[in-house]
Amino acid sequence: MTPRPADLLEFAWIWNQASGLGTPALHRRVLRWLQARQDGGDRRLLLMAFRGFGKSTLIGLYCAWRLYRAPETRILVLAADHALATKMAANVRRILGRHPLCATLLPGHGEGSWASDRFTVAREGVLRDASMLAAGIGGNITGARADLIICDDVEVAGNCDTPGKREELRERLTEAEFVLVPGGTILFVGTPHTEESLYAEGDDAFLSGYRRLTLPLLDAEGRSAWPERFPDPAVAALRDRVGPLAFRRQMMLEPVAMGAARLDPAAIVRYAAEIDYREANGRGVLSLMGTRLVSGGGWWDPAYGRPGSGDASVLAAVFGDAEGRHYLHRIAYLLHDPDAAEDAATQQCRAVAALARELMLPVVRVETNGLGRFLPGLLRQEMSRAGAACTVVEATSRRAKSDRILAALDPVLAARRLSAHESVMRGRFVREMAEWRPDAPGLHDDALDAVAGCLLAEPVRLPFAPPAPRTALPWRGA
Repeated sequence: MTPRPADLLEFAWIWNQASGLGTPALHRRVLRWLQARQDGGDRRLLLMAFRGFGKSTLIGLYCAWRLYRAPETRILVLAADHALATKMAANVRRILGRHPLCATLLPGHGEGSWASDRFTVAREGVLRDASMLAAGIGGNITGARADLIICDDVEVAGNCDTPGKREELRERLTEAEFVLVPGGTILFVGTPHTEESLYAEGDDAFLSGYRRLTLPLLDAEGRSAWPERFPDPAVAALRDRVGPLAFRRQMMLEPVAMGAARLDPAAIVRYAAEIDYREANGRGVLSLMGTRLVSGGGWWDPAYGRPGSGDASVLAAVFGDAEGRHYLHRIAYLLHDPDAAEDAATQQCRAVAALARELMLPVVRVETNGLGRFLPGLLRQEMSRAGAACTVVEATSRRAKSDRILAALDPVLAARRLSAHESVMRGRFVREMAEWRPDAPGLHDDALDAVAGCLLAEPVRLPFAPPAPRTALPWRGA
């Protein structure tokens, strides 16, 4: 008598037992849902679950189970890029190679293909397409055929931040309909990254008519859906780290509009102290209000327009301590004299070098988009003339300015981990922050952009910086 094939939950439980893992209640719910949709003939599915849920692990088991139940199944995995799709294929291949129920699926020596991004299991039918193929959404899938298409995290921050990118993403995903065979299944798995998300609901939504399962981290009463892994303190800490907007999108699965974000200057802690340099045990120590600083640097967003017109040329200087707090110590709006003998670039580089020496900055990053391409070399010369032991680094910003500003400032303001010197709080920066809206054109945001650059840049840990020249103060460990 032929034994009854295992259902999806049994298949996953056997795998978890063999791997020494449990099967959490949330995972059992998803597995039962996938089984019910398969049995019920639903062929357009969307699974949304919070980051850290283990979606890719469960979908890998689902794909392996489909091949276990029907080895002739052809599966196409689409992801934002080829590397992410390949990870899914590798996970399924690993499950098939080790699962106690899948020994008969392993191809014999010389049979089929067993590559990193595609493989073919032992099957009776002679089919042109592999059992599983991984591809990025930018890849060429024309000519492929699939019984099951997994769209795993096809929407990411980098491909949906502009209307043009969102339209291109939808056009590429439409190609999947021509790859799917009649009666096949498409399963989208992911989290929203924008207000106009692929996963948004509505009659005119891209995935209108799809059967959905949505599992946010917190329920309506604010209780964690997985308290063993995400207890209340961990949830609060995560919200502080990523900021309210990203938390609502990635953990609560809400396609929140970026325009809903606000930067509140009242969340900034104000201070009046200056940095203090001392030597202890033969090493330089820089501190602020008795707290030792462990990182710091400046970000220069240059502009060459006449003073008072166009974009402002702004240098921001930010320090950090070992507890993850940030100190916005200076914002300098750099001016130049159009009638001076020296050109505007030299005047501004000289001002930046003077501030770097005064504040003992270990690094200044120069945004080289557009006009700033030749500035780093000129600034290095002025640093040398000023005797500033400061490294000059070229920086290029590829994300939209509003995204950079929000990604940098939203988390630190929510966690109240940003402090600012009173000179900053008395200047234009506070008004710029209060008036800023992500979707409002024409607002001044040059200082916000410079501060965001400091916060997003990899911090330069002060004790490990290169030795300073003899003419400079030895606070960085020289």
